Amino acid sequence: MKLSPALASVRVQDGLPMTTPATTWAMLAGELTVRELVTLGDFFVRVPRDAKGRLQSDLRLATIGDLERAMCAGRRVGAGKLREAIELIRVGSASPLETEFRLDATTAGLPEPELDVEIRDEGGRLLGISEVVYRDQRVAVEIEGDHHRTDRAQWHRDIEKYAAYAGIGWEVVRLTSSHIRGSRPRAVAIVGAALRRRGWAPTVAAEPSGVTTRRNRAGDTACRDT
Repeated sequence: MKLSPALASVRVQDGLPMTTPATTWAMLAGELTVRELVTLGDFFVRVPRDAKGRLQSDLRLATIGDLERAMCAGRRVGAGKLREAIELIRVGSASPLETEFRLDATTAGLPEPELDVEIRDEGGRLLGISEVVYRDQRVAVEIEGDHHRTDRAQWHRDIEKYAAYAGIGWEVVRLTSSHIRGSRPRAVAIVGAALRRRGWAPTVAAEPSGVTTRRNRAGDTACRDT
């Protein structure tokens, strides 16, 4: 593939020149769906945590601003998909399953959650870090891979964390891939029921928050389709 230099930011990694994550994301618009572009974008902008749960901003692959600049560097194939995807990308999603749940939930009209949240007690003691949080309803959604079942230490940590959450009045909803991607996905219904139990009521006039609001980006960007 040949590109105008204006469309491709390049950096050297292990002695090899390669496009930056932001440029790679923009270049893939001709091949990926909007949903796939959001999933990839979420991965690139995530701020990793170390083994002790500390954020490591220097290890983030790109910022949302980087993606926007790549998107608007010039005329691109799939520019319309990029513009749609950039509005849905969020900082804090740790896995494709989390992104897929969030997109499904906001499309269904659930409130937009906070991502990668530190839950603390009234004294400020850290009780745990949860992937998807509805703070107003005090509901934490845990999307669990198989290691939560097979890793004994992880299993014990989960039990302790969920007990601590319950102690300060939080409800934990545990989801697996079958709830989100199965033949009969039930994740949105399960979480919606938990939110309603905790006092949330859908607003008929409200549009899905994942489409209409951005909490992690300022301003709007318009680029031309190719």
